[in-house]
Amino acid sequence: MQKRLSRSFFRRSVHQVAPDLIGATLLFDGIGGRIVEVEAYHHTDPAAHSYRGPTERNVVMFGPPGYVYVYRSYGIHWCVNLVCEPAGSASAVLLRAIEPTAGLATMRRRRGLADERLLCAGPGRLCEALGITRKQNGFALDAPPFALFGRQGTVEVVAGPRIGITKAADKPWRYGLKGSPFLSKKFSSPA
Repeated sequence: MQKRLSRSFFRRSVHQVAPDLIGATLLFDGIGGRIVEVEAYHHTDPAAHSYRGPTERNVVMFGPPGYVYVYRSYGIHWCVNLVCEPAGSASAVLLRAIEPTAGLATMRRRRGLADERLLCAGPGRLCEALGITRKQNGFALDAPPFALFGRQGTVEVVAGPRIGITKAADKPWRYGLKGSPFLSKKFSSPA
């Protein structure tokens, strides 16, 4: 049986939490799956929403760890982040992709497609499939409607540059499950 992760799991460096989330299971109202791709954002990082300080939009990032920060990207897609490090640090992990395992019929209906590989491959797709919106901003990860379970066994985690950003894009702070067909984008092989 998988062990539930508590908020204390997130009271560490975002760079420790992010790769440790690969293989964990995230459920929202019983719908979700295995996390296969994430990106880390540290408060010292110019690509982080918290880089210039707290705003009405990002204030959850400055709070205690183990909470959900949800924002709209390009005015279209919701994106969900998991707040890390002690209160005030304002660092978070963006969920980029999950392997859908629970509630597939609901995810297919929400997304209007059948291909499991595309249901949650990308942060906007993931939120649409799970039904996560701004309404969940500030929710605790260790209380309903969220449930988060640690990974079982060993997984091979790969790292590479983040995608879809222009600032600090070269940072190798994107982590994924090696060989997963559910990634939003494949990781390039080392030269």
